[in-house]
Amino acid sequence: MILDSKIPEGPLAEKWTKHKFNVKLVNPANKRKYDVIVVGTGLAGASAAASLAELGYNVKAFCFQDSPRRAHSIAAQGGINAAKNYQNDGDSVYRLFYDTVKGGDYRAREANVYRLAEVSVKIIDQCVAQGVPFAREYGGLLANRSFGGAQVSRTFYARGQTGQQLLLGAYSALSRQVANGKVKLYPRTEMMDVVTVDGKARGIITRNLITGAIESHSAHAVLLCTGGYGNVFFLSTNAMGSNVTAAWRAHKKGALMANPCFTQIHPTCIPVSGDHQSKLTLMSESLRNDGRVWVPATQETAEKLRKGQIKAADIKEEDRDYFLERKYPSFGNLVPRDVASRNAKYVCDEGRGVNETGEAVFLDFRDAIKRDGKDIISAKYGNLFDMYQQITGENPYEMPMMIYPAVHYTMGGLWVDYNLMTNVPGLYALGEANFSDHGANRLGASALMQGLADGYFVIPYTIGDYLAQNPAGKIGTDHPEFQKAEKDVKERIKKLLSIKGEKTIDHFHKRLGKIMWDYCGMARTEEGLKKAKAMIKELKAEFWSNVNVLGDNEELNQSLEKAHRVADFIELGELMVDDALNRNESCGGHFREEYQTPEGEALRDDENFAYVAAWKYLGEGQEEELVKEPLIFENVKLTQRSYK
Repeated sequence: MILDSKIPEGPLAEKWTKHKFNVKLVNPANKRKYDVIVVGTGLAGASAAASLAELGYNVKAFCFQDSPRRAHSIAAQGGINAAKNYQNDGDSVYRLFYDTVKGGDYRAREANVYRLAEVSVKIIDQCVAQGVPFAREYGGLLANRSFGGAQVSRTFYARGQTGQQLLLGAYSALSRQVANGKVKLYPRTEMMDVVTVDGKARGIITRNLITGAIESHSAHAVLLCTGGYGNVFFLSTNAMGSNVTAAWRAHKKGALMANPCFTQIHPTCIPVSGDHQSKLTLMSESLRNDGRVWVPATQETAEKLRKGQIKAADIKEEDRDYFLERKYPSFGNLVPRDVASRNAKYVCDEGRGVNETGEAVFLDFRDAIKRDGKDIISAKYGNLFDMYQQITGENPYEMPMMIYPAVHYTMGGLWVDYNLMTNVPGLYALGEANFSDHGANRLGASALMQGLADGYFVIPYTIGDYLAQNPAGKIGTDHPEFQKAEKDVKERIKKLLSIKGEKTIDHFHKRLGKIMWDYCGMARTEEGLKKAKAMIKELKAEFWSNVNVLGDNEELNQSLEKAHRVADFIELGELMVDDALNRNESCGGHFREEYQTPEGEALRDDENFAYVAAWKYLGEGQEEELVKEPLIFENVKLTQRSYK
């Protein structure tokens, strides 16, 4: 199988402009004849649905929440990147492109990343026009702050609520199209399968989460905007409803899953407090602009701290180790997330962790408050400080925050070409659901950028190229392929409800999460991954023989919802382990302990692994087939990443 990424010819800076001219167009009158399904209504989905409806297409938008406003995009805190160079500090489209490729440890496509940087400037204009209340400088220009992996200030923000404000902007655009009758919204509806006819995606099967009704919906193209799969680890910063089911169903219908082992561990999360937790809370990376990360310089001091014999304020300046500033003087506390996370793990593994479990470091605002005053810090981060205090009971204005890495974002996802189409014609993946822009590590504030770039500025062009080459004739949901897919969904539901085992769904999810965190988390080894694979196979067999799914289908049944998602997570977990085993190198968030520099940094093998690992599903119980897309670097030089 050969993958065609459809990257346009020509110089990097001209590819997108030329491509937009060369793609085929659907004239306005004909757009009314085409139906498009959008699954997911976060930033990527809401912006895509609104943009396509504005163009004249008939759009059906599906979300399992009761409103698009509850999409997990709302949880993003710190900001959105764009190469506006308002600070006049040396930023440019090319620098944003370079920082993103380097930040992803040279495992992303140049062309896709450059396009992302190029359209970033338009995103800000679009969002301002929608009324998004970005922070402003005294002169009226939009304010910027820095994020990890960059030495310029290019992150636009609305205090610590950037995701919420951007989503409300996209939601307003979507609501306008709902009112116009161009978008039909299906809340509390979950996609259960993709339907293909003659090899092309032509619709989906859904379950109404209130009534349990199984329904078919046909269209000329299907867009999956369903986010990432971080909840495979059970504990993550994702909303509890975030899952992989839509993407995994597409994978089983032939769509390739690319780089699934590339998962991001975020360095600034509130540490785990006990077995009772169902999720973890992110503290924005923006806090690293003013907060200093440190631990005690010695294990003895750390032990006194953990036992409560001393407090953080008692530790003298010379007895503190600002380890990121010490190791990476050029970037300091603003190194990329994978680097910051690994170093936090290192110092905790040395016995210098600062909480009772020994798995936390300090994020300290003492110096920033002395320098700028409490009011300035509160204006920047007040809602984040309030959130931390509500969760932990500690006042971060008076004592340092305690943070530790946690699963956050997934760089892997469905394989897509330059047009954001999977290898299944007519099936697209946008935002975090695809793999395309971040390589092996995502820079902070780039998720919102990608979601809105894909939805507002990429898919409106590229979907027309596909639709213009396909007839506008509709396929009824009485087509045999729809009937077969509906039957398969109903049989799966019946099977899950009939097991009547002894263990809860959360029991299996927690066990899977522990396996993944221990063996396919921040650090990985060949021995551990092989052990994990065997454990997941056992877990899968036990799940399908001993899970207890309560209730019936014909009702609101969250137990059944979870069961579907956990079953898919188990299968995905095995593929993630296979992908990590295959990649005999370290890069970005994929850290194989066998492959590291003497300083403990990720050691890439560009000669053998400069490719996208795309996996093809071959059937139940069979090992998946690896398909490689070589990564060609013509504009950046492959070098050992350094932030020192």
